[in-house]
Amino acid sequence: MPRIRDLGIYESAMPPGPRNAITDVPGVLVGHDTLIVGEGESDPGWRPGNGPYRTGVTIILPHGGNLYEEKVAAAVHTINGFGKPAGFEQVRELGVIETPIALTGTMNVPRVADALLTLAAEQNPYIGVGFPESGWRGYASVNPVVGETSDGYLSDLQGRPVGLTEVRAALSSATAEVEEGAVGAGTGTSCYGWKGGIGTASRLMPQEAGGFMIGALVQTNFGSPEELTIWGVRIGQRLRPPARHSSLDTGHSDAGSIMIVLATDAPLDARGLGRLCRRATFGLARTGSTCHGGSGDFVIAFSTAHRIPDRGGGLVFRPVLNEQPLMDRFSLAVIESVEEAIYNSLLMARTVVGRNGHVRHALPAEEVARVVAAFRSNLVE
Repeated sequence: MPRIRDLGIYESAMPPGPRNAITDVPGVLVGHDTLIVGEGESDPGWRPGNGPYRTGVTIILPHGGNLYEEKVAAAVHTINGFGKPAGFEQVRELGVIETPIALTGTMNVPRVADALLTLAAEQNPYIGVGFPESGWRGYASVNPVVGETSDGYLSDLQGRPVGLTEVRAALSSATAEVEEGAVGAGTGTSCYGWKGGIGTASRLMPQEAGGFMIGALVQTNFGSPEELTIWGVRIGQRLRPPARHSSLDTGHSDAGSIMIVLATDAPLDARGLGRLCRRATFGLARTGSTCHGGSGDFVIAFSTAHRIPDRGGGLVFRPVLNEQPLMDRFSLAVIESVEEAIYNSLLMARTVVGRNGHVRHALPAEEVARVVAAFRSNLVE
């Protein structure tokens, strides 16, 4: 399964990083736990809550240390709010994240948030009870950050199978090499009527613009087939998924959702990161999305430039970049990274058969390459 660059039909104005992944930002790690349980064919005796499951969890670590003790600057943005993320309001208010970022299927969110609470308390035993040096006073809570899209077309949502065991497994697997496609939180998702999933990309800003790295990771579960656009070519007008395979597949909405995670090593504060978040919308639009009213489209961005101590013991001043002179470069880096990450999420996904025989087919890479090349050849001629 090729990434978009492997097909020779996509070019960018800015160069990618060495991995062309969010982990090109130094220190960032990504881990998945993929849950494929049970057969997909319809069972006459099937009852919701017992599988089959095509779901999972994806964990993004801004650094490999203790995120509660060493927080990082962050911002969130809601493109369209038909979604159920956890922890975004405190990030909006305080401008930091203090747990790994988790992505999962919609109805797994409370269980994944609970898992992050458990892991944070294990690593920081004073959470919720206070500090020994102060006689167990001055207790603090913790804000787990979980994003979601619905994988209910292929997976049994009522079962809610992703919890502490799966989150631990995703954390333990975290690495700089990012697996894409139908893995982790992307196991059961759909995109433009095809199989969606996890995708990633990055951009390196020129040295005269600081040489900063911008990375994006997406969990794609949105769009109608006719909307899909790749590098300006309306693929969805020329290439459609095979007919659906189940009589039970009625009334299913392709509006869907997307989670976008941005990372950078530029020393931006929450305000500057919020500007990056809002630019992600343009990368989403380049792929054909019109942001359906029934979609939950969210962005979270963080900077790895500084670690912010939980208990600083006084004022701590850190240099913050004035991003305005570089905003054109930052914007382009974000837009291109998000656009390419979405393409990779589609092209790296395999066909998946889910509950009741529902099928999401892999986007055929060779056909995509043929259509885009033919269209662009006509433009040149």
